[in-house]
Amino acid sequence: MNRKLSTTEAARVLGMTEGRIRELVRSGFPRAEREGRRYAFSFQDLVVLRTAHALISQKVPTARVARSLRGLVDQLPADRPLAGLRIWADGSRVAVEDSEGCWNPDTGQTMLAFERSFDVDELQRETEKVTALTEPLDASRATQALAEFERALELEDEDPMAACTCYGRAVELDPDLVDAYVNLGRIAHEAGQLNEAVRLYRLALERTPDDAVIYFNLALAVEDKGSDETAARHYEKALEIAPDFADAHYNLAQLCEKLERPQAAIRHYAEYKRLTES
Repeated sequence: MNRKLSTTEAARVLGMTEGRIRELVRSGFPRAEREGRRYAFSFQDLVVLRTAHALISQKVPTARVARSLRGLVDQLPADRPLAGLRIWADGSRVAVEDSEGCWNPDTGQTMLAFERSFDVDELQRETEKVTALTEPLDASRATQALAEFERALELEDEDPMAACTCYGRAVELDPDLVDAYVNLGRIAHEAGQLNEAVRLYRLALERTPDDAVIYFNLALAVEDKGSDETAARHYEKALEIAPDFADAHYNLAQLCEKLERPQAAIRHYAEYKRLTES
């Protein structure tokens, strides 16, 4: 792949929503670069996204996903030929197979192949179809904003206030840096600053109106403010965008009970059970 893909192009290749891709990137799977105000995904990034999505969908703990993907990324450098590569994500296991055998990227140890693989060659073909139909991305200034964003991520656990300062500088440099608004909103929510959290989530949605996770976060903040009807509408919007969003079904079911809507509560509890059991 001679150029990197936008979020829209990556979603088309992978058959995932743009919101889901942004959610994975915010979780660090992968650490995508930016070209201007948009993410820029390499082919290796697409491989990681596909694998992360498969593992997280199977309820593999985030820490285990991170460990597996670090091993996978280390073994997929930019200059490594990917032709003939197959990757499995099954339960808590990840395996990679090429012409020389199958191995576990966590440990590098050889292992037997198992089912539920995806063919990297097929992913390459889908990527080439998309890149043939779209114009190259315009590169523009956002390097400093991205540096501030990355610094904020590093600071969040040890110094949330300093992280907020860095996120603030990031959005000053790039007012459309959606992830900075989302992370600022989460920090504000955790600090009990509910009005500020709602404001920041709304700013994020102005820029990315199709992100189910942001609607979910907004619903949490609004619910904590005591606005149950409004929170329910935000959960419903999240489910309109992502019908398989199990946690949104569960939270909405609880709200429906509180709002004396028993049939809706039963329906959302049933959907939550179906999604989590499957």
